[in-house]
Amino acid sequence: MTQKKDNFFFKLYKKTVLDHPLVSLIVVILLTVLAASQLHKFRLDASGESLVLENDQSLEYYRQVNEKYSSDDFLIITWQPHQGLMSDESINGLESLTDELQTIQTVSTINSILNVPLIEGLTLDTDALGEEIPTLQSPAVDRSEALKEFISSPIYENLLVGEDGESSAVQINFKRDEKYFSLLDARDKLRTKASKSQLSSHEQQKLESIEDEFNDYSKVVSERTSAIIGEVRTIMEDYRDVATMHLGGISMITNDMLSFIQHDITVFGIGILLFIMLALFVFFGKVRWVILPLFSCVVTVIMLAGLLSFLDWRITVISSNFPSILLIVILALNVHLAVYYRDYISANPDSSQDLRVSTTLRTMFWPCFYTALTTIVAFISLLISGIRPVIDFGWIMTIGIVLGFILTFVIFPSFIQLLKKDNHTSGTSITYKITNWIYSFTVNYKTVVFLLTVGIIAFSAYGITQLKVENRFIDYFKPSTEIYKGMTVIDQKLGGTTPLDIVIDKGEEQALVADDEFEDEFGDEFDSGVYDAGYWFTGAKLKQVERIHDYIDSLEVTGKVQSIATYSKVLETMNDGEYPDELTLSLVHQKTPDEVRSVLMSPYLSEDGDQTRINIRVQETNHNLKRAELIQSINDYIVNEEGIAQDKVHFTGMLVLYNNMLESLFDSQIKTIGAVYLAILFMFIVLFRSFVLAILATIPNALSAALVLGIMGWLGIPMDMMTITIAAIVIGIAVDNSIHYVHRFKAEFQKDYNYLDTMKRCHGSIGKAIYYTGVTVIFGFAILALSEFIPSIYFGLLTGLAMAVALFLNLTLLPLMLITIKPLKAKS
Repeated sequence: MTQKKDNFFFKLYKKTVLDHPLVSLIVVILLTVLAASQLHKFRLDASGESLVLENDQSLEYYRQVNEKYSSDDFLIITWQPHQGLMSDESINGLESLTDELQTIQTVSTINSILNVPLIEGLTLDTDALGEEIPTLQSPAVDRSEALKEFISSPIYENLLVGEDGESSAVQINFKRDEKYFSLLDARDKLRTKASKSQLSSHEQQKLESIEDEFNDYSKVVSERTSAIIGEVRTIMEDYRDVATMHLGGISMITNDMLSFIQHDITVFGIGILLFIMLALFVFFGKVRWVILPLFSCVVTVIMLAGLLSFLDWRITVISSNFPSILLIVILALNVHLAVYYRDYISANPDSSQDLRVSTTLRTMFWPCFYTALTTIVAFISLLISGIRPVIDFGWIMTIGIVLGFILTFVIFPSFIQLLKKDNHTSGTSITYKITNWIYSFTVNYKTVVFLLTVGIIAFSAYGITQLKVENRFIDYFKPSTEIYKGMTVIDQKLGGTTPLDIVIDKGEEQALVADDEFEDEFGDEFDSGVYDAGYWFTGAKLKQVERIHDYIDSLEVTGKVQSIATYSKVLETMNDGEYPDELTLSLVHQKTPDEVRSVLMSPYLSEDGDQTRINIRVQETNHNLKRAELIQSINDYIVNEEGIAQDKVHFTGMLVLYNNMLESLFDSQIKTIGAVYLAILFMFIVLFRSFVLAILATIPNALSAALVLGIMGWLGIPMDMMTITIAAIVIGIAVDNSIHYVHRFKAEFQKDYNYLDTMKRCHGSIGKAIYYTGVTVIFGFAILALSEFIPSIYFGLLTGLAMAVALFLNLTLLPLMLITIKPLKAKS
């Protein structure tokens, strides 16, 4: 039955492709041109959401808090003037800089030392609260006294001005894009409903319409943001003779990461293409064997890129590796076909072109099919990671490999049939001599190979126990990048970089405040009757927030801490060192000027006073930063020491979202490796029809994956969005060699039933293809070391190392296990 089906499909394949090679190639070229016509729609994405978990419930709360209090949508310019912060040159330059920045599209406000309120010296009385609060630009303000306030004030120290008095920050705030968030909210609500129940046809149409509108508008927003950042940088250039400046902020980081993606796609693509051309010429020595595989690889990448462009599928930093990895995977398919074809014509020099092609395709189809399938399984396993860019990477590579497999089996035979018959003599190449030497080494030094295997197991086992997921976001970037420089200055001089918010809801209701005598003193300026300043704006609760504030501030990894307690400390100073009573606090709550309220109250206290927010800037450069431990220690203090109910305490901010993603990595790593291994083991059992052979074939690849994880543990390299994919990808790609070797070993064994002779023949035939593809894959991944993104560098080097180990084990340990265990039997 199976044979008949195979014959039927092969006849159909022969009739549509093999019998019409020119037509087949023309169709491929036309489809490639069509795909290329869509490339102008190719989109990149480096948004902050690409760094968080898919469907993370904390993300929705994070957006709600941003909308209620303040947004992370701002840019920071560090200002380190050459002549001193309060010099005329610095002040005049800063005034001119902020004036120019204010003209930029969507800028709402700009905070700097020029316009923040100077409260030092004011007292808590009606006149002080009612008068205009001075700023650095106000007449008669003493700059030296202002600098002292900036350095010592709990409001501004290590936030607006560094403790050295030489560094300052300019914060550019942007208007909230209501259309963007309205579309985002509508889309997410419908998606959430769809995940819980079936949408009606009307709701489904609405969801699709909103998704299309959101995607279109997000592209507009991305282009606008890029233009704004470019304009800010242009303006900054005019003031570099006045001050040393760096740009920071989430939108700037995401924008610069886009340039990294563009750089990586260009460099990796060109670099790997050049390497492939060189490798193919060295391996085969003929132009046809350079052009054919190269054409197949390039066509696959163009078609996939065109498809992604047509579907408006955005490419992230993670999935930007797809062209280079796809080139490597498709090249391996072509090399295996080419090596078998050349070996066949060497053994059968008088065979017809049709027989050569059909025999190659018949023999190599199933090994190639299973190698493609196992690699697909590796990338499919990434879908369970829960991280959007990793999920996208898995889908993109899966589609690409399916496309590449189909194209390879169209292009290869069509191309060959249009060329003149080729001649080849096996056994004379340098590669044959290398694989033959590996055979001799393996046979003569069995003990060494087995001891080395035991060593790899022990080394890997201990290293895996040392794996960690905690890492510093700043370490994703090279020290030469603007992101690294800006984050370092902000982190070390201006209070930290990564935001962490703690939102605490009210507990029991408190008594309201009323005092006729106080009303008589201030008259109509004080609301008559009972006044409720809110749960958190009472003396007892402000002191409680202050204790929490001071505890957080005492932690090693925290930078600037801001809360409503910052205002209470200022009020205490203004009240001659005495904590204000309830009536005074009520007055302050009503009469605080808007310019002070916007800085000291609104960002940290809800309008009704029943919810308070503590904002923490965490020092990303601190090597002792452990995000989960930090969150837990703060939570324990608030709940256990301050007695606040757990359900009233909420942690949010980019640090929480990023930490959620990191904590999922280890679990995801185990799941992906487990899923890949079991799926491949099952396919091996089906392919080889032997449980023992299936187990033996997976061992070298599992060891290579374990080794790379062990090395990461030994060297202290943390798992991140890129390195989490290494083990699964290594197993998925490396097993290709195991499939080809075992498949050939089974066929060769039936010739004489001699294990050693079979092994020697396999090393001289399929061993060459394994060597070719292995070397290509190793150096192909190593090219990723040219990336500007550190995780990509680790990914390339570690994957290349793992593939080198897999190559060695597949040509030594695997055949050694086969000739030792002897799992094959002669066919009767």
